[in-house]
Amino acid sequence: MGRGKVELKRIENKISRQVTFSKRRSGLLKKAHEISVLCDAQVALIVFSTKGKLFEYSSTDSSMESILERYERHCYAERQLVATDSESQQEGSWAMEYPKLVAKLEVLQRNMRHYVGEDVDTLSLRELQHLEQQLDVALKRIRSKKNQLMHESISQLQKNEKAMVDKNNHLAKLMKENDKKVMEQQKMQQQQNPSPAFLIPAPTPLPFPPLSIGGTYQGRELQIRDESNVQAEGETRTNSNIPSWMFTHIAE
Repeated sequence: MGRGKVELKRIENKISRQVTFSKRRSGLLKKAHEISVLCDAQVALIVFSTKGKLFEYSSTDSSMESILERYERHCYAERQLVATDSESQQEGSWAMEYPKLVAKLEVLQRNMRHYVGEDVDTLSLRELQHLEQQLDVALKRIRSKKNQLMHESISQLQKNEKAMVDKNNHLAKLMKENDKKVMEQQKMQQQQNPSPAFLIPAPTPLPFPPLSIGGTYQGRELQIRDESNVQAEGETRTNSNIPSWMFTHIAE
């Protein structure tokens, strides 16, 4: 009885998967060795297990590094060849596209001149009407965009105004609350430290006598005379109180 065909899909059983990997790996390395010996070919085989373990094989007459270098040179040469072919094809396509691009550029430049009112003498009536329609459509789009931007700007300004008004009201509310707190604190302080029933008034300072600075020479002379007369009278009064026998003693 022949062996049945194995379905190629991932083995769910971990042990069976590991056993199958070991058997198939040994057979693969054996086949690589056989083809390198029988056909005199350079073979390099690299296998990584599910756990990251490396298994490799290279031909007996060459190392893994030399085979990999040869592979990289071959790939680089193929890439260069493909790039050269694509560049040549691209140059051919550019040569075909160049006249088309030049014609499109000329048409665009002519339309730009027509839009600014230049070179319109050569246009027919139908072409002028078509140009006018295009300009009308462009003007409508420009006006609609301008109006949209204006409305957006106005709405933004209104939002900013509303935010500023709300902020101003909030600040006014905070100021009122702060004033209320200050008044309450003052009332509490007055209740804790009541003022006395009566206060002794401070003594009123006596006014200083007026000073007479300056004056005429005659007034000054009269003042000096008055002072000398007062002094003489004082001396006379003093002398009148002294006994007569003391005058005789003073005269001697």
